[in-house]
Amino acid sequence: MMLQSHADDSTGASFSRVAYFCTTILVSLMIAVLAAGATAAQDAKAGAQTRGEFGGLGIEVAIENGVLKVVAPIEGLPAAKAGLKAGDLITHVDNEPLEGLALEQAVEKLRGPANSSVMLTIVRKGRDEPFKVNVVREIIRVTAVKAHAEDDVAYIKITRFNDQAHKELVTAVQRLNTQIGAGLKGYILDLRNNPGGLFDQAVAVSDDVLEDGIIVRTKGRDQVETRLNAHPGDVTEGKKLVVLINGGTAAASEIVAGALQDHKRATIVGTRSFGQGTVQTIIPLGANGAIRLTTARYYTPANRSIEAKGIDPDIVVEQETTEGPSGKTQPGPAPYVYVPKDAKLDAALQQALHLLRSGDSTDRK
Repeated sequence: MMLQSHADDSTGASFSRVAYFCTTILVSLMIAVLAAGATAAQDAKAGAQTRGEFGGLGIEVAIENGVLKVVAPIEGLPAAKAGLKAGDLITHVDNEPLEGLALEQAVEKLRGPANSSVMLTIVRKGRDEPFKVNVVREIIRVTAVKAHAEDDVAYIKITRFNDQAHKELVTAVQRLNTQIGAGLKGYILDLRNNPGGLFDQAVAVSDDVLEDGIIVRTKGRDQVETRLNAHPGDVTEGKKLVVLINGGTAAASEIVAGALQDHKRATIVGTRSFGQGTVQTIIPLGANGAIRLTTARYYTPANRSIEAKGIDPDIVVEQETTEGPSGKTQPGPAPYVYVPKDAKLDAALQQALHLLRSGDSTDRK
């Protein structure tokens, strides 16, 4: 029986790195905000969010210069249908100002019961005055896995370890294996900017591609160790595997990357991961509340601690090019969570494709 725990959020990384992470990585309304100091009310909502659905607007937002900015409304969901656009600034929610709120506090005001409405005050470039938009919340169902064929390579991105991650991964592997056919060179598992999620889903995803051995070790305050092991069966049928990580790869994602690296099942490409190595368990308290407890730290199969250290890639690939405001490229190192939208400019992705197509070893058993 798998543990129903969360591998999230407590970190010994420096304050500046945490602040940078929180203000630059895109935070979707389809992602649970699971802070170490979360209240019981927040924890009660976490269950619905990790199940992959909750009442929201279907919009990605970020804090920029102290203001909540729309990064992208998701097509077909409430924000897009109400006419919100990328670049819009949200200054008020139901006439309450957002100025001075942390990102998670602002996001919390946008969430609410399905079919309830929320009034947003919007500042848009090109319009002289702020204007108001009424948006009706819907149940937002989170898709944990996005996948497509890169010609002869199967590309799979896990955005969040909700309770659908394992199931959606298996479905994606089966679909791409059929789509690409006998010419399949291997798989890319993209864990970049995946902030974590359910502990048991990280274990299940690791088990999907490992035949045996330890997946993760957990050690509680009394240093008693618990080991979770893989079972026979590899959904990729032993195909070569490259895992992409960066500074936004955290918690549950690091369990997967660490397990596959220690077992030499995959080549890890990118930059060092974030370093969130604590297990947090949610204990329900009736229908309206829960307590979140940090119960253990987790370690890779080779007994490496992840907390504040992260996973170092086998091949370091830093993003040397960023996309300018006009869409043109410009030189210079990119922020450690930056991933270009254009696959041709994505240095880590291109390195992974080269590894799989060139015959260089990726299954390093």
